[in-house]
Amino acid sequence: MIEHPAAVVLSVDEGVQGLIFDCDGTLVDTLPLHYAAWQETFGALDLSCPLDFLVRHNGKPTDVIVALYNAEFGCSLDVERFTADKERRTHALLDRAKPLEPVATLARRYAGRLPMAVVSGSNRPNVERALRAAGLSDLFTVVLTADDGFPPKPDPALFLEAARRLGINASLCQVFEDADSGLEAARLAGMSATDVRRFGGGYLRRKLES
Repeated sequence: MIEHPAAVVLSVDEGVQGLIFDCDGTLVDTLPLHYAAWQETFGALDLSCPLDFLVRHNGKPTDVIVALYNAEFGCSLDVERFTADKERRTHALLDRAKPLEPVATLARRYAGRLPMAVVSGSNRPNVERALRAAGLSDLFTVVLTADDGFPPKPDPALFLEAARRLGINASLCQVFEDADSGLEAARLAGMSATDVRRFGGGYLRRKLES
């Protein structure tokens, strides 16, 4: 059961010295926009959009998801072309992005008090546009994306690099995530991990269960 956002307050664990946030579905309500872009891109090829598949791979870069789709469904989609089309469609929608409370509230509360980073599996133009649309882009000194050359979540490399750039020991960082892959990456990095889905995130999972 998902609690009403107004009824809950996220907190920072005792002793934490740095905060790391996922973007899509955690800080910013972009998953409905991403899903619409997936639908449009699959639809242009007369293919259906496999929602349960997208839920399982939430948090991974688009090209990785497309490659996994090919492997699982025996297709031969051009990964580079499909990815570019999907990201183009997503980018066109992201000016509608809104902040997701109470995660955004927590980020505003700790801006200037603790070093904070965003670590996302999306590409940099989409992440930056989403954060700007939600009015959150000025809160973070570090933003890492799929364009930065690190292995995708659940590999911990992105989180470890974020901690390095923040100048904080990984064990003193707290991560806020809405995807299993991101939560696992945080744990592998030795960071405390907060699953925000019960605070109002998890759009794709709720849609699947509706």
